[in-house]
Amino acid sequence: MEGNTGFMLLATSLVMLMTPGLAFFYGGLASKRNILGIMIQSFVSMGLTTVLWFAFGYSLCFSGTGPFIGNLDKAFLHGVTLNSIFAGNGKIPEFLFFAYQMMFAIITPALITGAFVNRVTFKSYLIFLVLWQILVYYPFAHMVWGGGLLAQWGILDFAGGIVVHATAGFAALASVIYVGGRKNKDATPNSIPLVAIGTGLLWFGWYGFNAGSELAVDNITVQSFINTDVAASFATITWLIIEWSHVRKPKFIGLLTGAVAGLATITPAAGFVPVWAAALIGIASGFVCYYAVALKNKMGWDDALDVWGVHGVGGVLGTILLGVFASSSINAMVPQSMQGLIYGGSSFFIKQVVAVVGASAYAFIFTYIMLILINYITPVKVSEATELTGLDEALHGERAYDDGSL
Repeated sequence: MEGNTGFMLLATSLVMLMTPGLAFFYGGLASKRNILGIMIQSFVSMGLTTVLWFAFGYSLCFSGTGPFIGNLDKAFLHGVTLNSIFAGNGKIPEFLFFAYQMMFAIITPALITGAFVNRVTFKSYLIFLVLWQILVYYPFAHMVWGGGLLAQWGILDFAGGIVVHATAGFAALASVIYVGGRKNKDATPNSIPLVAIGTGLLWFGWYGFNAGSELAVDNITVQSFINTDVAASFATITWLIIEWSHVRKPKFIGLLTGAVAGLATITPAAGFVPVWAAALIGIASGFVCYYAVALKNKMGWDDALDVWGVHGVGGVLGTILLGVFASSSINAMVPQSMQGLIYGGSSFFIKQVVAVVGASAYAFIFTYIMLILINYITPVKVSEATELTGLDEALHGERAYDDGSL
């Protein structure tokens, strides 16, 4: 148990690091006047989500036997002590499972923020952060990982294709459609090196995100670790080649975006598929997510940092491809009768498709409704003057750089 606990402490720390990494990734992509405005949205989730998770979030996700949501039996960690063992596998303390899952809850709503950069008020975002977790994240975490409806139906999601990326990506699309486009859509990234630092932190942290989801140290932990790197690498090169062929220059931001797309796409399948399948998933990710971003541009959806095309489409694609490649020879959690489509598991494939499409639709609809309701409480969209001034100065009274820098 000591070895598993030590590994999971490391994995939890790695997933925690992903949220600052995301802040750097988004901060570098944002315009110079909106760096702090987007970064604070990631960092505030680390504080506010922890409060919610401790108060009732963990309990709603991982206690009770309801089909859609848990109960409040473990609110404020009631009944959980230092000696409590996580009942799911009996290999780590429940405190540690609480902390590990909390890191997932922190980063998921933060993913959405890249879509509406420099258009949303901070006050409305705080309300959104609370409501979105309660009405979208907690139900799906319970249904998939907490023994709820989708788990009982046989749906598999190793580390968050449905729970994290599909829900966040389609929530991002709903947000973009609700708030509309930016006044200046041609704003260029303020710091590509900052994007590279963020990508490096995300890639590094993703090993804890995926390999840690085994919640122990065994051969599946190693499998998911290798699959994560292989898929990300193949997606990186695929995106680079496709974009290079279109624009005649190898773009660094494109390469970095392809890496994140590959990481998001392999997430649901990391511990369930062989390495050769991870390579194919990475190639598919680079291809499909690239053209999803192109479709977004053609449709005029101002998803500023391509959250839908990378995380939403990547999460959906990875969940569906899990339905194609899942193998019981890799993970015993995949029953012989519920293997991937290439092994004859057509019913499992159909279930995966229905589940991820349903989750994406739910996230889109409820996010749009939430934004309408929040707007009755406080304006969601910033004024035109605030947007043109930049959120850093107008909302936060701070600047990322001194005058003359960068």
